[in-house]
Amino acid sequence: MRTLLDLPAPAKLNLFLHVTGRREDGYHLLQSVFALVDWCDLLHLETRDDGRLQRHDLGPALPADDLCLRAARALQQASGTRRGVDITIEKHVPWGAGLGGGSSDAATVLLGLNQLWGLHWPRARLARLALGLGADVPFFIGGRNAWVEGIGEALQPVDLRPQRWLLLKPPIAVPTAAIFASPLLGRDTKPATLLDFLADPDGFKHNDLQQPATAYSPQVQEAVALAARCGDHSRMTGSGSAVFAEIGSEAQAIQARQQLRSLPEGWTGWLGRGLERHPLSDFAV
Repeated sequence: MRTLLDLPAPAKLNLFLHVTGRREDGYHLLQSVFALVDWCDLLHLETRDDGRLQRHDLGPALPADDLCLRAARALQQASGTRRGVDITIEKHVPWGAGLGGGSSDAATVLLGLNQLWGLHWPRARLARLALGLGADVPFFIGGRNAWVEGIGEALQPVDLRPQRWLLLKPPIAVPTAAIFASPLLGRDTKPATLLDFLADPDGFKHNDLQQPATAYSPQVQEAVALAARCGDHSRMTGSGSAVFAEIGSEAQAIQARQQLRSLPEGWTGWLGRGLERHPLSDFAV
């Protein structure tokens, strides 16, 4: 096998996001539930025999040394393979959105190359390598929706009820560092447990980062208001700027489709569903 085409890299939502403290090294302690959604980038991988790693963008150019290339390089060095790869990316999930697009792309590269290069690493080994690329990457390797703690490295799989979502992304890209440095950010939300969430998931609808993100750009609040016209519990995901709302009826879905057709210039959005598992979950065991 020399080629793998149309490998999906799904986005994720933070169903809630609490900041419960801060470590001495400056990293913030978080609690969240990450939920996979069917808004996906598509990646195409083709083995090279010369050991080179190259990326080709079908759309706007990504940074020269993005997470995909870093993921391929990390796996190449850790495995000792002499093979290389051409990575072609069809980018659909917007960046600067809090949807985990770059981390998901990197995870799809690791999962795909694990097959393409014949490595057959177990999931746990890939996840350890993934953590060096970013706190969100192991989640996508894990293949399941998850309760997330710590700085994002502590994951517990969780089953979520099937849901439809409306996602909206305004033109602004919110810098994560600015949000975590904001004086408006509280860092003392009372820690909860997975059992608390499972007993009352409707009690977990708040994102502690939303207030500082709204102060950074009024477009975030505009997006929250637009999503609220169509669905329930509109809120921001991650550090923004994307927001989402729960679509619980066909009437709401019709409103959401109409909203997507009339978005302001520069905005993008998606009406889709949650995923029970990562589409490539069978690529590692």
